[in-house]
Amino acid sequence: MFEGFTLDFIDLPEARLRVRHGGSGPPVLLLHGHPRTHATWHLVAPILARTHTVVCPDLRGFGQSSKPADTPDHRGSSKRAKAGDCVALMRRLGFERFALVGHDRGSYTAFRTAMDHPDAVTRLAILDGVPIVEALERCDVRFAQAWWHWFFFAQKEKPERAILADPDAWYGGSPERMGEENFADYRAAIHDPATVHGMMEDYRAGLGVDRAYDEEDRRQGRKVRCPVLCLWSLKDDLEALYGDVLGVWRPWAADLRGHGIDSGHHMAEEAPEELAAALLRFLEEEPAR
Repeated sequence: MFEGFTLDFIDLPEARLRVRHGGSGPPVLLLHGHPRTHATWHLVAPILARTHTVVCPDLRGFGQSSKPADTPDHRGSSKRAKAGDCVALMRRLGFERFALVGHDRGSYTAFRTAMDHPDAVTRLAILDGVPIVEALERCDVRFAQAWWHWFFFAQKEKPERAILADPDAWYGGSPERMGEENFADYRAAIHDPATVHGMMEDYRAGLGVDRAYDEEDRRQGRKVRCPVLCLWSLKDDLEALYGDVLGVWRPWAADLRGHGIDSGHHMAEEAPEELAAALLRFLEEEPAR
């Protein structure tokens, strides 16, 4: 897994991240979702690394990266805090500017990084996500049935107790579908109480400070300044919930394109070649004049 890549633990001002990096060329940072680790990219990253420098961290609070201290407002698990980690990490690796790809919960950190650090992000790819405030304001019976976990995970203590009673039954997954090493890494994460708590804190921040950041950006008329690619899994529920997924994103990005991927939710594992091809087309397209 990740042949030719280097595995490091890198100390940043506010976090210590486990990071896999390799390849050469223009830099691209890949951010995983819940409940995965950076290992979810093990089939995509080597394809991108043929022409790019690829960096895959465990997000703060996830995997083997450090866990932020608990506070009443969950600010240490906010996407703003994690965006700061992204910029600091890439600078430590020698990159002031980089392309950014985020899936699922990682898409919220990717979006926040592009909003808060527009001079650092050259291109933004969002996989299976819309801005948090858009999801919450569109919440209806369909959303509550499909994404009820957003609200359960935001409760105090109870989700950790439920998940840790039987993590394998809660999350599922198998080495046959995920690959043996990726599955082993993921399984270690979901059996670690500190990591499960860190993942729940990501959701608690989402309903509070992260939503507030999105609302303030909208009041100020801020948009993502770089080109944006939005991809969604056709066998997941983003289209069912929102219909025109790109329509949700248009108020947030002037330079926008996107389409569905023939995959279930974990597209990096289920459709790695199609995903990598779509990302490479986006990363290598000529800038608009």
